Order: sequence, then structure tokens, then C-alpha cells
Amino acid sequence: MMIKSEDFRAVMSAYGTGVTVATAALPDGTRVGLTVNSFTSVSLDPPLVLFCLDKRAASLSVFNQAEGFAINILHAEQEAVSRAFAQRGQGAERWQGVALETWQSGAPVLTQALASIDCARHALHDAGDHVIVVGRVLQLRRGQGQPLLYWNSQYQRLVAAG
Repeated sequence: MMIKSEDFRAVMSAYGTGVTVATAALPDGTRVGLTVNSFTSVSLDPPLVLFCLDKRAASLSVFNQAEGFAINILHAEQEAVSRAFAQRGQGAERWQGVALETWQSGAPVLTQALASIDCARHALHDAGDHVIVVGRVLQLRRGQGQPLLYWNSQYQRLVAAG
């Protein structure tokens, strides 16, 4: 049975995820960032995380060359940040108005994110039309607030039960 990509997307949209921005930088100052919702933890010992990157992404070469990357977990008020980093071909404009700092990996860290994870690149794995990027956690920070969520092809927010 052949699975149609639109059917696969429709089924996968039933799985709610958090929204992150993955970032990386090269020593020459080139920096990239893109919105990612295919992110998860892998291991506690050593602490490892992964995200999946489309092989057609313009940022792929930077993630391949950079020694590390950062994952920035967005809070509920950062939908505009997610949309900016989801746009193709936006270059420097996507960084305007985004407060940044640099940690151990050299990747840009979004200072206003709900949580940030700085990683050394651990492995790259081929996975169909994507590359699985695995990182060893070097540093992390968690702030306060609610996460930005994505479900049913739309941004969502947590609603308290009861």
C-alpha cells in the first residue's frame, strides 16, 4: 500500500508537539535558524537530544559544518518568532528584534525562549528526506511560562483542566 504524503501529514497532525527554533553558527559569523517541531530527548546518560532537518533546507550546510547547535523551546507568546523562522529565504530579517546570546557551542541562543539547550553535534543520521541531527547537551536553561504548541496544523496553547 502506498502512503500519500498528504495522508501521512494529516495523521501526524493529530500528534501535538512543542515548537522550537534550532540555531547554528559558523566561525565566520554565518548563522541560521529554523522552526522545528520534530524534536525530542534521546538519552539521559549522556544527555542527548535530536531534531530532524529537511535535506532541502537552506540551513543544512551550516548544521553539517557547525560544531554544535542550540534548541530554543518557544513560549506561548512567541508565535511570531516561530512564524518568522518558519519562512523560507528570510535571511537576516528573521533575526531582527530577537534578543540573542552565545553559549559554549557558538550557536545563537534566543534569550526570551521558554527553555534553551546548547549542544555539541554528536551524530548525523540519514533518514529519508531528512537528516536526524543528534546533539550532546552542554548547557541548558529553563524559564517560566507556558509552551507554544502545534496541533492539527495550528498553533495552540495549554488550557488548565477543571
